[in-house]
Amino acid sequence: MTITFHKYHGTGNDFIVINGFEQVIPELQPAQIARMCDRHLGIGADGLIILRPDKGLLDFGMDYFNADGHPGSMCGNGGRCAVQFARAEGIFHSVKTRFSAFDGEHWAQVRDQEQISLGMAPAGNISPISDKDWFTDTGSPHVVRLVSNPDKIDVFAEGRKIRQAEVFSPGGTNVNFVSFRNRDIYVRTYERGVENETLSCGTGVVASALVVGKILSLTGGFKIKTRGGNLEVNLSPDLHDITLTGPAIKVFEGELDLNGGWAS
Repeated sequence: MTITFHKYHGTGNDFIVINGFEQVIPELQPAQIARMCDRHLGIGADGLIILRPDKGLLDFGMDYFNADGHPGSMCGNGGRCAVQFARAEGIFHSVKTRFSAFDGEHWAQVRDQEQISLGMAPAGNISPISDKDWFTDTGSPHVVRLVSNPDKIDVFAEGRKIRQAEVFSPGGTNVNFVSFRNRDIYVRTYERGVENETLSCGTGVVASALVVGKILSLTGGFKIKTRGGNLEVNLSPDLHDITLTGPAIKVFEGELDLNGGWAS
């Protein structure tokens, strides 16, 4: 069976995206998804997104799978890529849309040819857990560790250690290493499910802005630097309206033979 796929990225956080409106997608096994996401044996991606008709009145539903093949929680960069893809595929036609994801309903707006703003879930509890670590849930669980220079951190080793800590079992957590100066924030993220550093993480960027905002008693706009590019987060005073804005870019498209071979 051959299916059409597209490859998108949001500040280097890359995804295989499949239109489930126009083709029948079989139930994919974790090993199949992991192979698709493998950067040597497959297409290569941090995750897989399947767009499907929403059961309610929204424009579409977004199913997200981590690179390890298992269902994931909310993905902010993936959500922006899904919106860009859905508009390109004619799933919605205006500049605004509403869709469902792991953590419920989201809104989004197309700002220009590349920039997408995505409404995130209201902030969960933003809590210090040590003198340098904070925890919050932005649709996915995140530890934010404050450091003087994220570029001097072994993100893989340190992130994996925190991700696998007993206190976060059984699901584990994502881990962000963060420095900031007022509203300018630099973030490097270890993502569970990918089990490595990614070039950017949308929910991690939002978590970092929430923690910095809490420390500085600030809301409004924050500029976020990641290794894959720049994002913006806007926090309403009550933290109920949280917006993630940044690029969502198509890389290529192709065909995938689920029976074994790869065709492009």
